[in-house]
Amino acid sequence: MNVSEICNRTVVVASSGTVLSEAAFLMREHHVGSLVIVEESRKGRMPVGIVTDRDIVVAVVAEGVDPRKITVGDVMGPELVTIGEDVSVYEALRLMRGRGIRRVPVLAPDGHLVGIVTIDDLLEIVAEELNELVRAIATEQSRETRDRK
Repeated sequence: MNVSEICNRTVVVASSGTVLSEAAFLMREHHVGSLVIVEESRKGRMPVGIVTDRDIVVAVVAEGVDPRKITVGDVMGPELVTIGEDVSVYEALRLMRGRGIRRVPVLAPDGHLVGIVTIDDLLEIVAEELNELVRAIATEQSRETRDRK
């Protein structure tokens, strides 16, 4: 299964000039923990960064910085990790674990934003597959018990 099958296609975005207080409002209004920072191009929205609720708390609120005087461009990390929509969920999980991140923007082959995949999305898929394994074991045990009587 590829991330294109499970990613959320509705992504809350902002420009790098968005003030952090507005970014926090957007997160609250849309019930999300991050904003993908984009630049508009002919191809569509091109992601350039990501800002999380944790970024706002750790880099701004905890430091006593006024969130009305700083932008998401000032807070977003220096390197954005993205993933292609044709990547498997297991490759995505490995990437996220290896980089220590919980969210990854999903890109079309031409590099424009098509979605976002979160660790929660991936855990849901992995949990479903583990449940299927448990069912297979239970079915085997039932069959063996039935056949050996």
